[in-house]
Amino acid sequence: MLALLRWISRLPLGLLHAWGAALGWAAYAGSSSYRRLCRRHAALAGLTRAQQRAAVAQAGRLAAELPWLWLGPAARPIERWCRWEGDALIDQALQAGKGLVLLTPHMGSFEVCAQAYAERFGARRPMTALYRPARQPWLRELEKTARDRPGLATAPASLAGVRQMIRALRRGETIGLLPDQVPPEGMGVWAPFFGQPAYTMTLATRLLLQTGASLLLMWAERLPGARGWVLHVSEPAAALPREAASDEALMAACAAFVNAEMERLILQCPEQYLWGYNRYRRPRDTLPLAAGA
Repeated sequence: MLALLRWISRLPLGLLHAWGAALGWAAYAGSSSYRRLCRRHAALAGLTRAQQRAAVAQAGRLAAELPWLWLGPAARPIERWCRWEGDALIDQALQAGKGLVLLTPHMGSFEVCAQAYAERFGARRPMTALYRPARQPWLRELEKTARDRPGLATAPASLAGVRQMIRALRRGETIGLLPDQVPPEGMGVWAPFFGQPAYTMTLATRLLLQTGASLLLMWAERLPGARGWVLHVSEPAAALPREAASDEALMAACAAFVNAEMERLILQCPEQYLWGYNRYRRPRDTLPLAAGA
C-alpha cells in the first residue's frame, strides 16, 4: 500500500484532483449512509443544491491530494503553491512571544495549513499540530512520519499530547487544532453548531485561558485547475469569553464561541467543508442537549 501511495504522490496534482472528484462522487453514490449524512448536515447550514454537489467533488479532491502532500519529494516545497492572505497577523502574534493557537475547521486543505506555516514561520516558532492516530498501524505510522518535518511536530490526542502542546505554547511556539473534531468522552461540552447540539472540544480554549496565547483562525482554499491554495488567516469576530459563574458555564460559553467562529469561516466557502464528517456524533456515556438549549 505504501508503495502505491508513493507512486500516486508523484502524479500531477491536476490529475489527482480530477480522480478525486470522481472518487468523491463514487463514494456519494455508493454509500446511502454517507449520502444522508452529507445532505442532512448541508441542509442545516442552508446550502443550495449546487453547493452540495460542489462539496461532494471537493471532498474527493481532499482525499486524492493527501499522498501528494504527505509523500511528495522534499525538493517540492508547498510554499510555491500557496498565496497568503493575512499572514501579517501571524507575524504580529509571533512577535508578541506569548504563543499562538491556530484554529482550522475541516475545510479546504487543512493539511496545507500546517505545511505552509512550517515553511514560512517554522524556523522562528515551530508548530505542533494535534492529530488523532489512525486505527491501522501502517496508516498511523505514515501519518506521523509524513507530518513531522522541519518546523512542524505532531501531538497525539492524549494527555501526553496535551502536555506537549502546553510546553510548546509556554516556549512561545504555535499549536494547530481542528476544533470541529468530535473530542473523546469527557473532553468536550455540548454547544450549538448550525443550530444543532454538537459535542465540542474544550481543549483549545483551555489552552488559551491557561497560557494567555494569541488566537487566530486559518484555512486553506483549494483553487480550481490545480493552481494551489490560498491561505486565509483572520482574527475572531468576537472576543473569547474569559469569565462565567462556574467553570462549566465558562466552557459552554467558550464552546459556543468556537463553533460560531467555525460557522463563520465555513460559510465563506461551504463547498469546501467536509459535510460528510459526522460532526454530531455522540461519544459514549454523554447526554446530548435538546435542540435549541
